[in-house]
Amino acid sequence: MSKKEFCVYILKCADDTFYTGMTIDLEKRINEHNYQKYEGYTSKRLPVKLVYSQKFFDFDEAMRAEKRIKKWSHSKKQALIDGDFEKLKELSKKK
Repeated sequence: MSKKEFCVYILKCADDTFYTGMTIDLEKRINEHNYQKYEGYTSKRLPVKLVYSQKFFDFDEAMRAEKRIKKWSHSKKQALIDGDFEKLKELSKKK
């Protein structure tokens, strides 16, 4: 039996903002966003493009990561997307 994977993802919207979410089927979820299955943030900012994803095998860990990232500034999310961990640490120190 394989373990269930949970994916935290960041989408870049057409207006250059970011949307953070969590799913068990990343490809399906991105399509759902782009085909307006959900009303809300992304439906008004289409198209969206996947710019970051991270897999987790624990639901609670994935949920904590999603909630933490959602609170981050645009520049902090961009540092994560770019893999710039020095900048990410620097931005985490700033209040």
